[in-house]
Amino acid sequence: MPLAPDTKLVRYPAGDEARYVRDGLWEPLTIAKHLHAIAREHGDRDALICGGTRLTFAELDRVTDRRAAGLHRLGLAPGGAVLLQVHNTANTVIAWYALLKAGLVPVCTLPLHRGHEISEIARQTRPVAHLVAARDPRFDLVRFAFQQAEAAGVGRTVLVSDGPADDPRAVELDGLGDDIDDAGARRIVEDIQAGLGMQSLAVFQLSGGTTGVPKVIPCLQAPYWHYGASLAKAMGWGPGDRIAFMMPIVHNAGIIIGLQGPHSVGATLVLGTPDASAALDLVVGNGATDVLLGPFAFDLALHPDLATATTLRRVLFSGKKVPRRTMDALAELGIWGGQIFGMSEGLCLTTPLDFPLEARAASVGVPISPADEIRLYEPGTEREVAPGEVGELCARGPYTLHGYYDAAEHNRRAFTADGFYRTGDLMAERTIGGVRCYTVEGRIKNMISRGGEKINTEEVELLLGSHDAVAEAALVPMPDARLGERACAFVVTRQGARIDLAEVRAHFERLEVAKYKWPERVVVLPEMPRVSQVGKIDRRRLRKLAETLGDEP
Repeated sequence: MPLAPDTKLVRYPAGDEARYVRDGLWEPLTIAKHLHAIAREHGDRDALICGGTRLTFAELDRVTDRRAAGLHRLGLAPGGAVLLQVHNTANTVIAWYALLKAGLVPVCTLPLHRGHEISEIARQTRPVAHLVAARDPRFDLVRFAFQQAEAAGVGRTVLVSDGPADDPRAVELDGLGDDIDDAGARRIVEDIQAGLGMQSLAVFQLSGGTTGVPKVIPCLQAPYWHYGASLAKAMGWGPGDRIAFMMPIVHNAGIIIGLQGPHSVGATLVLGTPDASAALDLVVGNGATDVLLGPFAFDLALHPDLATATTLRRVLFSGKKVPRRTMDALAELGIWGGQIFGMSEGLCLTTPLDFPLEARAASVGVPISPADEIRLYEPGTEREVAPGEVGELCARGPYTLHGYYDAAEHNRRAFTADGFYRTGDLMAERTIGGVRCYTVEGRIKNMISRGGEKINTEEVELLLGSHDAVAEAALVPMPDARLGERACAFVVTRQGARIDLAEVRAHFERLEVAKYKWPERVVVLPEMPRVSQVGKIDRRRLRKLAETLGDEP
């Protein structure tokens, strides 16, 4: 069906759509239709293992049909956005596909997000519902969801998962639609999906952003499915493979690497929690063939008992450069080790299975889709650098966005004249071990990657500057062996004022800022170092200083 005009949503040009369909990259199925087709083909295979819960594809398809029908019966019309603040559970996976089947648009926020982030994300996406974990030992998400709706002055359905809520106004998602028979639920889902097309809005992901809170990334049906399917093909996954995933599942990496990628080929998601100490049990106890490791869990590759993981064939690393000894340790066990580099905006690179160890250890490989296009430009220009030189990574392709949601002014700066997305990452094209590949060389954007979560330095600096004691602030990465980077704040105080880490934490708590963004070191300087010619803060000197600091705050 023709798509209704939407001035906030930038879709792919008609010519690109026709080319991607002709080349077999995009298919005329929605994500929900893909799941149903896979369930018909691989119905008896495990789709999900999570703790004591095990669901086959047929079971997952049926239960998500019922939940979707229940959501529809609540009056949540297709096209409405739904904020997600949930954990890594089987019910979260069910909720994901149920929302898509109901034609609703999941907004991939984190349980760690607080009022500072959620209020702005909600302003941009105008959600009709907010799905939260019924129980969280750290924070009352149910109460928070109602507070956010009341503060915005809107009617918003609060859905809860993984337990009943104390507030009677909340709707329990986990049993929703159980009174609807399978055939009736399937008819409701099919009617909804018939109204969606290849470029219908499917998901809202969030960007690390360069200013303010995260910008909203619109993920469309065919491109977003192609993203996961391309990764599965690059990794050689197929029916019978079990992919262990322990990073947040409601996150671009979780959806692509953990959920839709494996499911696109009838493979199994083995879902755990972000707990490095449980990684070995997750892999060994569930017979995983593959595992993705974020920076907090890299040491699994060095665990003396990893040899007991007799089914494990591939380990994929993400989030920071991998120490060579880690790759060598896997090779000694006969386990393939590789790297992946991706972003919510699109482009993903990974090291092919046939790459030599030298290239897999030193690079992030090559793009996963045959239609991905990469250019490395001199920063701030559209002049390509020579092979081997470092340039800004710019990308275009069948799953890379053409524009942030409702951000026309920013989009003019974020893309080149011919539509390449400026990632802000620095890379070089090199030949290593006889193969062409790309190496990560840093970032242009002032960004900190803490255990895979991106912290926008300008956003935090503005928050620091809102404290009465702070005259000027700069945030830089501080190396961390476990997480890759942590945030170190350098501040200049107003005359006579004092501030320390405890007061910064109290300030950020008052502002309702997600804790992973809080500075973990505060250094008071008499004045900021400057780049003499232009008077800008000399961030390079601050980064070098942060590298010399000890563990004490």
